[in-house]
Amino acid sequence: MQIIVEQAARCEVRAHDGVEIHHRSFDRQPRADFALTVPKESHPPTTERPGSAWHGLSPWSGSLGKCVFDCVCVLLSMPVCVPLMLVIAAMVRLTSRGPVVFRQERMGRGGRTFTIFKFRTMEHLLDAKHHPVTTSNNQRFTPIGPLLRRWKLDELPQVVNVLLGDISLVGPRPKLPEHTISDLPCRPGITGMATAVFANEEALLDCVPKECLNEYYGSLVLPLKQQLDAGYMARATLLSDLQLIIRTVLRRGESSAPEGMSSASTVETRDERNLLKEFKQDNMSSISGYEPLSSIGGVAEF
Repeated sequence: MQIIVEQAARCEVRAHDGVEIHHRSFDRQPRADFALTVPKESHPPTTERPGSAWHGLSPWSGSLGKCVFDCVCVLLSMPVCVPLMLVIAAMVRLTSRGPVVFRQERMGRGGRTFTIFKFRTMEHLLDAKHHPVTTSNNQRFTPIGPLLRRWKLDELPQVVNVLLGDISLVGPRPKLPEHTISDLPCRPGITGMATAVFANEEALLDCVPKECLNEYYGSLVLPLKQQLDAGYMARATLLSDLQLIIRTVLRRGESSAPEGMSSASTVETRDERNLLKEFKQDNMSSISGYEPLSSIGGVAEF
């Protein structure tokens, strides 16, 4: 099946051995087509739990100092975070029905599950479930949901998870059990290398045909995220964590060009640059809000 996405609105479908998604941008200056290829025969992420991507942690990633750093940062941010959280909680309550805080089971270090806290950004459904893979247009968002997700404000309640020791400020994002392809050797985080690279992944996933979304996400996106996070955690330091936190707060990377994915400003090691280059050549030429996919729009979080 081949999808030609024009202005993220017009598409053409035809039978093929595999699934290819070609994105063409029609800005002022024409660009070349970009292809995303999903193998016809692939396995869902729940059938295997390989751990080969994790080659070890840096001394900082598993240290007590990192735990202390997380707690100190959270406590110092409370004078700003608490009033902001109260305002957001009131907005969520006034604009939609349902609980203010959304709770969900996620996978933590060593395969241990924990309850993650987030401000609710989707309509509260009693008899139905939201799609486990979120795109820009496959969920029923609340009136302020897209704004909260774009600026990561829905993640603020996770400071409680940090103080409880469930997660760190920087680390791999905690996954749903059905999206876990290997147990984490470290605490998950609010932000991380894969989070920074895939800043606007929901816009990318919105280009994937609905019937292929789960397979594409499990076969291509999740393994790449794991390799990015594993590479970062193997060399993480206090300084690099600070840089990622600042990048997340400032939302850096959303307006970068495709070439920015392989630059030192986005991916800081040669191995990660080569990984992204190979992935783009084989599967996709633009991801997570980088041009030309930024013309699609959308909100970001995972």
